[in-house]
Amino acid sequence: MNPSYVLSCCSTADLSKEHFEKRDIHYICFHYHLDGVDYPDDLGQTIPFPKFYEMLANGSSSTTSQVNIDEYLAYFETFLSRGLDILHVCLSSGISGTYNSAHSAKLIAEERWPDRRIIVIDSLCASSGFGFLMDTLADLRDAGMGLQELADWTENNKLRVNHLFFTTDLTFFVKGGRISKAAGFFGGVLGICPLLDVNNEGKLIPREKLHGKKMVIRRIVKRMEELADDGKNYSGKCYLCQSACYDDARAVADLIKQTFPNVQEPEIYDIGTTIGSHTGPGTVALFFTGKERGDK
Repeated sequence: MNPSYVLSCCSTADLSKEHFEKRDIHYICFHYHLDGVDYPDDLGQTIPFPKFYEMLANGSSSTTSQVNIDEYLAYFETFLSRGLDILHVCLSSGISGTYNSAHSAKLIAEERWPDRRIIVIDSLCASSGFGFLMDTLADLRDAGMGLQELADWTENNKLRVNHLFFTTDLTFFVKGGRISKAAGFFGGVLGICPLLDVNNEGKLIPREKLHGKKMVIRRIVKRMEELADDGKNYSGKCYLCQSACYDDARAVADLIKQTFPNVQEPEIYDIGTTIGSHTGPGTVALFFTGKERGDK
């Protein structure tokens, strides 16, 4: 491990607190406002994920806010004051403005700490796909990669983290304006499960409409086969995350193990409170290394 710089991200990378601590990945917390009360998006420490999603299912309202410039500045200075440089990777600019805030804080911090380096990168990733990228960066850091080399690698490879999502509950996608109320109503009646991905601008894009949970589970694994490095011979990491639908994520993981004999054991995480405020319960996401994401 290189002790001269800190590897850092946002809490929206949606891994567990224990995982971040084990890998020595630091994070700064977003915020969410649940029924008018402000909470930190602290990986389920303040409000456990099952309770959070139960409250959403029962009609509670949750909105989110990104980290502001002052928060970033104070956070960065905890490391700069210890003589450490920083590689901070942000939640995708396609779904959040947090990169702009982090970059502004970086410029201020560099004036105060001219002997230190801060590199801020837009991940173009989200949720545990963002976490997948961070975990890969921790591997490279631990193998001895220096700050600039790791930053360059991140920029050159971040679009190879593929993101596939599906939802069995359209309620929050209607609320967020991703699908119309009419489409949400008829989709619910017909059992439509949309399959979505994240494009090269880091935006969540609906791609297909599948009839029923079994069909969308088969399709998401088929898409992995089409996109993953070496197809069915894929031997890399595989992450999933879910919002109060662990059995659905487990079903995807089991099918992946049947389809990809060399894959590493799939890891399943919770979708955090920031991303979960917009997806609601019933969403499963899948992440792996593969073809570079495009805009179509």
